[in-house]
Amino acid sequence: MDSTATATPFSTLIRTASHEQHTEAESSTFMSDMLGGRLGVDAYTRYTEQLWFVYRALEDGVEALREDPVAGPFVQPELMRTAALERDLTHLRGAGWREGLEPLPATAAYAARVAECAREWPAGYIAHHYTRYLGDLSGGQIIRGTAEKTWGFDRKGDGVRFYVFEQISNPAAFKREYRELLDAVKADDLEKQRIIDECKRAFALNTAVFRELGEVFPLSA
Repeated sequence: MDSTATATPFSTLIRTASHEQHTEAESSTFMSDMLGGRLGVDAYTRYTEQLWFVYRALEDGVEALREDPVAGPFVQPELMRTAALERDLTHLRGAGWREGLEPLPATAAYAARVAECAREWPAGYIAHHYTRYLGDLSGGQIIRGTAEKTWGFDRKGDGVRFYVFEQISNPAAFKREYRELLDAVKADDLEKQRIIDECKRAFALNTAVFRELGEVFPLSA
């Protein structure tokens, strides 16, 4: 067994191993344009729609994982985002927001992979859980601030509720506890490497969604 691998906390390994993909996702043209305030609210709405498909995949199968020894500790109700997303979509698209709602091909692929892990590979589910929820608690707050400023949403109100974790009063402490859960994950070194690889895959799937959104909302249009 590699002593350096076991000496380094898993939360550190997973963060450093996925850093490059994380940066690539954050610096995508679509996200840069949206955060720069250069896109209309229709682009933000379409992005929110894509998130709904992904989070439904993350959260629909969660009850079956609650008792799982590996993924169970990560199932925390205060993180759940589907209801907040649906409230935002009602605000953005109206009461009939589900009508004609279709995922982009990249979103469909992303959601399918999340659902597959939730169903068949709890350790892999953790990779998707980590990349999404920790990202929402961190970088997601930048998106919220931009949305409020650019499109006039009420602060922490309808339209940006996805980014507001009302049940988490201290995000820094929550993230610290989450990292402790990662460090204590019930997996051997080989399985931990597979989780890291799935984490990289999650970022790649996310980046593909941004790429397709960028094609739908080019700045030249």
